[in-house]
Amino acid sequence: MASNSKEIAADMFPFFRLYKDNTIERLGQPQVVPPSDDPQAAVRSKDVVIDQNTGVSVRIFAPGRRDPSQKLPLVVYIHGGAYCVGAPWNAVFHNFVSILVEKSNAIAVSIDYRLAPESPLPIAYEDSWAAFQWIAVHANSKGPDPWLNEYADFGRVFLGGESAGANIANDVAIRAGTEQLLGMEIVGVFLVHPFFAGNEVAELYKFLCPTSSGRGDDPRLNPSVDPRIRNMAGRRVAFFLAEKDTLREGARGYYEGLKKSEWRGEVEIFETEGEGHCFHLFNMNSEKAVAVMDRLVAFLNCA
Repeated sequence: MASNSKEIAADMFPFFRLYKDNTIERLGQPQVVPPSDDPQAAVRSKDVVIDQNTGVSVRIFAPGRRDPSQKLPLVVYIHGGAYCVGAPWNAVFHNFVSILVEKSNAIAVSIDYRLAPESPLPIAYEDSWAAFQWIAVHANSKGPDPWLNEYADFGRVFLGGESAGANIANDVAIRAGTEQLLGMEIVGVFLVHPFFAGNEVAELYKFLCPTSSGRGDDPRLNPSVDPRIRNMAGRRVAFFLAEKDTLREGARGYYEGLKKSEWRGEVEIFETEGEGHCFHLFNMNSEKAVAVMDRLVAFLNCA
């Protein structure tokens, strides 16, 4: 960890501090949950490195008990953390995906991408797209991972995430629709408390992505201006908002923009009153967090 006696070049509290000697101090110590391939557990999990050069990996979750004659919906999940913190094995993300898999009877792949600022944006987007392409090669049941070959129904794919991860997931959906990966159908996209451009400059994003203006003219921050939006994969998009979330304005702006765009799918919105950003991750047993989970499970079961 960097010493407090060093001179700070940029203080991006509560995420990290960048010192003038280019060392980085990440703030906070997230709890790490190891994978568990216990066949008696409600949910099994394992980690797979998909690119030895970049270190990009995924954590795969599957129900402990399943009917071997039935394929399961496939959920591709991208975690948040302002592009600069977080991983699938952090407790909040691991636990959320585990509960989602258990309640929806799905198989899930949680993507681990390289973090900024060491890996400036758009590297997180490129890593996530590479992971999605790796997942897609299993559509013919001949990919490198046996769980995906055996369990996943590639005609029922759902893609989503929360916060920055929701933004990345939306970008992946646009690329998937434009490049049309064979044998894989994205039924729905879910965006939980997503990060999109509001009226103010997104200063942290601009710092992490030096080529971006940090404003709504950046198609990743405001996908409504992206001409590829008409081809975005998915028949349905679900927005999950929180009344007191500071990102609510940008999320609602994209919700309205998507409805008016040339994309021809269905858009729905679910807003939680009286709660802030990603509240559901930090008290998953609360009544409102359970309501978010139940609404998401219903969305996954719509196919």
